[in-house]
Amino acid sequence: MTTRYLKAPFSSSSSANHNIRRPAAALLHLVCAAAVFSLIVFLIQSSFFTGGKLKPTLVNLHNKDDEIRILSDFQFSVQQCVANRGLGLTAHIIDHCKLVLKFPQGTNSTWYNEQFKIFEPLEYTYDVCEAILLWEQYRNMTTVLTREYLDARPDGWLDYAAKRIAQLGADKCYNRTLCEEHLNLLLPAKPPFHPRQFQTCAVVGNSGDLLKTEFGEEIDGHEAVIRDNEAPVNEKYAKYVGLKRDFRLVVRGAARNMVTILNGSTDEVLIIKSVTHRDFNAMIKGIPNPVYLFQGIVLRRGAKGTGMKSIELALSMCDIVDIYGFTVDPGYTEWTRYFSEPKKGHNPLQGRAYYQLLECLGVIRIHSPMRSKRKQDWSDVPSREMIQRAHVAALRLKRTLSGQGGLGQFGSCNVWGNAGSYSSGPVSGSPDMSYVRKNSNYSKWEVMPFNSLRKEAQDHFVQMDGVSLYKMDGNKLEDLVCVRHSLKSES
Repeated sequence: MTTRYLKAPFSSSSSANHNIRRPAAALLHLVCAAAVFSLIVFLIQSSFFTGGKLKPTLVNLHNKDDEIRILSDFQFSVQQCVANRGLGLTAHIIDHCKLVLKFPQGTNSTWYNEQFKIFEPLEYTYDVCEAILLWEQYRNMTTVLTREYLDARPDGWLDYAAKRIAQLGADKCYNRTLCEEHLNLLLPAKPPFHPRQFQTCAVVGNSGDLLKTEFGEEIDGHEAVIRDNEAPVNEKYAKYVGLKRDFRLVVRGAARNMVTILNGSTDEVLIIKSVTHRDFNAMIKGIPNPVYLFQGIVLRRGAKGTGMKSIELALSMCDIVDIYGFTVDPGYTEWTRYFSEPKKGHNPLQGRAYYQLLECLGVIRIHSPMRSKRKQDWSDVPSREMIQRAHVAALRLKRTLSGQGGLGQFGSCNVWGNAGSYSSGPVSGSPDMSYVRKNSNYSKWEVMPFNSLRKEAQDHFVQMDGVSLYKMDGNKLEDLVCVRHSLKSES
C-alpha cells in the first residue's frame, strides 16, 4: 500500500512533518510484511497437520465458488434438456449437484416390488456430480478382464480370479494352475479394445418397441453394433434391428444356445457379463469367435441389466453411443421383446429416468419410436465443451472438499502395475481348442498393430501416457488399478 501526500511549498515546518511521517510509513510496511509472513507460516503448518494436503481455506474459497457456479449452470442445461427430450419427465434442481427427475401427473405405476412391498416410485433423486465423474471415467477405462489386471491387482489371482469362475469348488484360487486353465481361454494379456477405437456405436436392446420403427438401416450405419444375449439377427427382423453384428454381451445362461444364436457369424465378439464355467468353456473351444470376460461384476446405480453393461462397454471404446430398443412406457408390467413373449424384468420407470439422465449428460443418445418423427439434431443436449467443464469442476470440487489437492488425471489410481507394449504377451486360448478355433482369427483384436488403430485412439493412448485404467470394484471413483505400458515401443 502506498500513502500519497499533497505537495506543499517547502518550509522548515513541512520538512519536519515529512520527517515524522517517514518512520510511520516504514512501520506500516513492516506490519504488513509481518502479517503476510505469518499467513505463509500458518498455511505451511496447516499442510503438515493435514498430512501434506491443504484443507480448504480462504485462499481457495474463490475457486470453490467458481466450481459451484459452473456446476449450477450445467444443472440448468440438464434441466432444459430433460424438459425438451424427457417425454414428460421433468428435472427439479436441489443444489449444484443434486436433482430430482419426476414423472408427469397421472403416470400409472403398476410395477410392484415384491421385496419392499411397494409400487415403483414416480420420482428419483440423482447426484449429477457423481454421475458425470463416473461416466466420463468410463471413457478412459478398459472394460475387458486381462492378465495384466490380475497380475497388477494385489489379490488378483488368489481372490478376484476365483470370483470370475463358477463351479470352481473353492472360494480362492489356491491352485493357480487350475484357475489359469479356466481363464486362459478368454484372458488376453493386454486390452484387446481401446478408448475411442470406434467413432459411432449402436447398442441395441431387446424391447418390443423396436418393431414400431424401422431402425435397421440406421443401426447398420454405425461403425460397431453391440447386442444383448439371445437377440436374433436375421432377415425377419432386419428392417427393425439391422444385420450388422460386432459385439454381443451375454449372461452365462446363454451358453447352451450360443451356437444357434451366432448362426455362422464367425467375427462377432462375445463378452461374458459375469463368470465363466465348464459349459461356457466347452462352447468357446469349439467356435471361432473371440470371447472375453467383462471386467466389472459389482455395480450399484440407477438402472440394471445387460443393457447397462453394454453401454459401459460401448462408452469405453466409442466416441458416440446411440441406443435403440430401450424404450419403456409408464405403466408397463412386463418387458416386451421384439422376438419372443414378454417376460418380467427390471423396474421400467427407474430405468427410463436414469437413461434420460445419461442422455442429458452426453453419455448416450436415445432413439425411440416416440421420437422417430422429430428432427434429431441433439442441440438441446449440453455440448462436449460444457460437459468437460462440468467434469473438471466436479472433480476439483470433490478433491477440494476431501483435501486431496491437484492429483492430475491419475488421481484415482490406488494400485499401479507395469506391462510391456500393447502388442506383447500371449493371446487368449488353450491347447485343447478345436481345429475350428485354432485356425480362426479369434485373436485378431489382440494382435492388432497399434498403428492400425484410429488416430483418435492413438492420440488418447499418448494423452494417457500409455496407462490403462481398470476399476477395482463397483462404482468407487477413487479405486482404480492403473497399468503402465511402454509409450516408446508403440510410437
